This record gives sequence, structure tokens and C-alpha cells, in this order.
Amino acid sequence: MAPPKKSRLAHENRVLVYTLLSGLPAVLIAVWLMVDRDIEMDAKKQWTFGLIIVGFWIGYALAVREIVMRPLQTMANLLTALREGDFSTRARGANRDEPLGDVMSEINLLGGVLQEQRLGALEATALLRTVMEEIDVAIFAFDGNETLRLVNRAGQELLGQPAERILGRAASDMDMADCLTGEPTRVLNRTFPGGAGRWGMRRTMFREGGLPHSLLVIADLSQPLREEELKAWQRLVRVIGHELNNSLAPIKSIAGSLGAMLRRDKRAPDWEDDMRGGLEIIEARAEGLNRFMQSYARLAKLPPPTKLPVQLGPLLRRVASLETRTSVQVVEGPEVVLNADAAQLEQVFINLIKNAVEAQPEAGQPGQPTCCVRTGWRALPGAIEVFVEDDGPGIANSQNLFVPFFTTKPSGSGIGLVLCRQIAENHGGSLTLENRPDTTGCVARLRLPA
Repeated sequence: MAPPKKSRLAHENRVLVYTLLSGLPAVLIAVWLMVDRDIEMDAKKQWTFGLIIVGFWIGYALAVREIVMRPLQTMANLLTALREGDFSTRARGANRDEPLGDVMSEINLLGGVLQEQRLGALEATALLRTVMEEIDVAIFAFDGNETLRLVNRAGQELLGQPAERILGRAASDMDMADCLTGEPTRVLNRTFPGGAGRWGMRRTMFREGGLPHSLLVIADLSQPLREEELKAWQRLVRVIGHELNNSLAPIKSIAGSLGAMLRRDKRAPDWEDDMRGGLEIIEARAEGLNRFMQSYARLAKLPPPTKLPVQLGPLLRRVASLETRTSVQVVEGPEVVLNADAAQLEQVFINLIKNAVEAQPEAGQPGQPTCCVRTGWRALPGAIEVFVEDDGPGIANSQNLFVPFFTTKPSGSGIGLVLCRQIAENHGGSLTLENRPDTTGCVARLRLPA
């Protein structure tokens, strides 16, 4: 395609030519009348009138050219100022009553809008720089060639060098090339010049000037992990200490009483019965302590799930049929096949149904309702929900539901719900328990990814 032909005359010159052409017929006729022989006029008058006509003609044409050219030059200067970032320049005489003034007003308004936007951008940039410098997270920006283009104060401390020495260097020179490949979110166990430990890394992409860049965020996880580990140990020691004291205190007391009994020269006639009763109590407390330790080992050694296709309906119906103390109604849902560990899911269903049955105030007694416990499943967007609900008194203290070894049952171990939630989370799901809003009782909801 051939390029368009350029105009030979500028805009103001074309306006001048068209103005001259518009008056040319009148000038020619006037000159012809002056030189016509039928009209008596000497040569001096002819030249005088001719010069006056031509002078006014050319003068007004040049004035029109000037009137057209000046506003265009003013608009060009205003747009040049805007392009160069000078938003304080304004056009005078901008009147909305005429088209030219309307254009000038719009340019003035454009300058004001650009000035506000520039001020907002400067303030946002200043805020972003302040946040980046004050945040205790290392931030790096690399271009497409893996060259460092931006680093904050925490990043400089992590690399142990100021920004002047590391900006413009390649990621491989700073031993960070592996951070720009692989999974965008992961945990690193490595040593940086500014420290060693576990680091949480997140990598995202952004564009600057139309070119792709990588934004790298590295946060120190050692301190938060140590704090959480300390809290976990404190909770564990508190629970184990409480259980040990409950078992060892009576054992110590009874053992001391039996020892004092044996040290007496004259014993009571029924001392053998007291001895047997004391030994039975010691045996019972030791057995309880043994069950506690086995429960802890079971919770701590839960294996990862072996996921295989599992039909949810038959599995839930089979578990419900195992309960003999009361009837368990199964609310049928759609046919669902889950990718899960059938043995672990069965353990979850057994625990939840067992808790629901034991929550009934008259479980196993004559005159109880035909159905006190209901279980079933339903399809949700992207998930399958299995529910177990009862008609009992509900949850009195929901804060201790998932506290290990906390139980309100005389023979409970306190790990059933904790184990169920751990199994649910290992399958990528969740387990919640709450009181039913419309009536008495509790409902447990197990959600698994579809």
C-alpha cells in the first residue's frame, strides 16, 4: 500500500490561499471596471483604487491566517507541556460559548485530570516504597534476563549487600537462580548471607514496559515455626502432665498406704482384702495410663491416606448398620465415587456416629424415639458433604472440641474428633461440628473434595 501523499501547503497557508481565492472574482471584476474604456478615469486613480482593493484583500487574508494559526500554536504548546509533564500551563480565554473556546476548555480540564492522576501516582508510589522498605519480607524483582532490577531493605539484609552492589547482577551470581524456576510457592531450607533456616518463597509475574518480570518474595519462617512449636509442646506437656498426675497420684498414695500396712507389726484381720483392693486400684490406674499412651501413639502415627476410588453410599450404609444401640437413618444422596482411603473414612464415620449415638440422653433405653441419629450426604459445588446429626443436648463448650485428650466421657480418650479432623485434612477436606440452629442436637459436617 502506497503511503499517502503529503500536502504541499501548511494548514495556515491553505487557509490563506482559500481566503484569497474567495475574494479573487470580486477583485478581478473591480479591476476590469476600472480599466474599461467606457468609464472615464485617469491612470492615477486607476492605480490608487487598484492598490486599495488589493491591499485590503491581501491584508484581511493575512489576518485570517493569523487568527487561525495562533489558536493552533497555543493548543500545540499546551499539548507539548502536557506531554513533558508540565500540568500547570493553562489556556486563557477558554469560553464554552464558541467551538474554539470549547476545545481550549477541554485541554485545560485534561491538564487538571492528568495533574490529579500524577499526584495520586506519586503518593501511591511513595506509599509503596515506604511499605517495601519497612516490611520485614525480602522482595526482589528480576527482568526476563534474570537480572535484578528492584530490591528492598529486607532483601539487601538477606543478601548481605547494599542495593548499589547487587542491582543489575544476574540471579545466578547471587545463588538465586533456582528461585526463578520450579514451583512458584514452596518452602526453602537454605543458607543466605544474611541468615539460615526455613524460608517461605512465593513467585509471581508482572509486566513493566511491556516486558515480563518476576517478583520474588522470601519470608523467614523459622521464628513463627519455633513459636508454634513451643506452643504445641506446651500444650502437649500440659495434657500429658495432667494425665500422668491423675494416674500417678492415686498410685503413689495407695502404694504408700500398702507399704505402711506391711510395716506394721500387728495387722488388721482384713489386711489381705485391703491389699488386694489397693493392688486392683493400682492396676486399673496403670491400665488407664497405658490406654492414654496408646491413644497418643495412634494419633501421632497416623499414616498418609492411600487414595483409591471409593463408593460413598455403600460405605456409609455399612457403617450405619454396625450401630446396634439405636437406629441410624441414612439420608440417601447422589451416587458418588470419592478418591480416598476407605479404611480411614470408615474410622471417621464410626467415630462421628458413635458420638451422635452417645449424645442421646436415652440411648439404648425403652421408649426412645424410633430414629435419633441421621446421616447422609449431599453434593456441593466442588465438594461432597457428609453429615451426622443427633437430637441430643448439643455442644456445651465448642472451644475444646478438637483439643487432644480432652473429653467429657468417663471412658473417653479425647482423640476421636482430633483423629477425624486430621484424616479429613489429609484428604484435603474439613470437619466442623455445631449446634443445630432450629432445634436441639448437634450436626457434624465432613466436607471432601469432589
